[in-house]
Amino acid sequence: MIRTIAITKDQQLHKDLPLDKLSEEGIMWYWVDFSEPTPSETQKLDTVFQFHPLAIEDCIHNLQRPKLDYYDEHTFFVMHALNAKTLEKEEVDLFNGDGYIVTYHKQVCPELEQVWNRLLRERSFNVWDEFHVLHQIFDKVVDNYFPIVYAIEDHINDIEDNTKELSMETLLEQLFDTRADLLTMRQTVHPMRDLMYRILSSHRLDGVRERKEYFSDIYDHLLKVSELIESNREMTQDIRDSYMSLNSHETNRTMQILTVISTIFMPLTFIVGVYGMNFSYMPELDERYAYFVVLFIMFVIAIIMFLWFKRKGWFD
Repeated sequence: MIRTIAITKDQQLHKDLPLDKLSEEGIMWYWVDFSEPTPSETQKLDTVFQFHPLAIEDCIHNLQRPKLDYYDEHTFFVMHALNAKTLEKEEVDLFNGDGYIVTYHKQVCPELEQVWNRLLRERSFNVWDEFHVLHQIFDKVVDNYFPIVYAIEDHINDIEDNTKELSMETLLEQLFDTRADLLTMRQTVHPMRDLMYRILSSHRLDGVRERKEYFSDIYDHLLKVSELIESNREMTQDIRDSYMSLNSHETNRTMQILTVISTIFMPLTFIVGVYGMNFSYMPELDERYAYFVVLFIMFVIAIIMFLWFKRKGWFD
């Protein structure tokens, strides 16, 4: 689907104008959005707008790295939005030139829809131009990162508190899944941060320099998101180490108890083994109370060893 918004020189908004009328003299600037375009619609990037073939190729091949490319007649941006439910990266491509901005995305982008609908509701377009649209899209995409990071942080706190009393295996599985989500976030946010830094450092984007404080605010948000991601990754590592230490402690405790039991039974097993050899001439076998005496001795040995281990603190 291709949709258009055009702002005329007399500050009037026209929606869904045909592409061939966007270059008319009365148009001050326009925004064309390619939303889930068909192959025939994608060809208009070349036949109508005559964008650079490399930029069009980047649009067709999905999930390019966030970047900024300069061409003779336009500037090409690639940004990544995040699906809040699946954490899948969704590419949004932007072409910016003199008096126009063209957006291209293969799936519905909620952040872009917010900017589009906001522009349709506007009554005054004094601050609106192609660079203001560019700023608004970047701003909405970056702001959408925060709820995702905060949701992950809340989940990490739930894992740490373990109010549902889940097993350690389940907690570790959730923890590793969370670390994978944070890794996906980092792989998205860091390239976007580098892209925004390059945009701010550019000397070829006059509209950005005029709004440098606004784009700097987006860069600050990206820095904050990056710090939150790293902080949460460190927290998951600390929780993982704590669970591993606890698991190791419980294993050592179990081995300690088994060692005590085995040690107590060692002399008892020796005595039983001696009298189980069935030699014909064993004097104790002829005694009337030999059986009870041996049991008593074995009991005393077990009690003495138990008290000795307890004194050493093995049962504390």
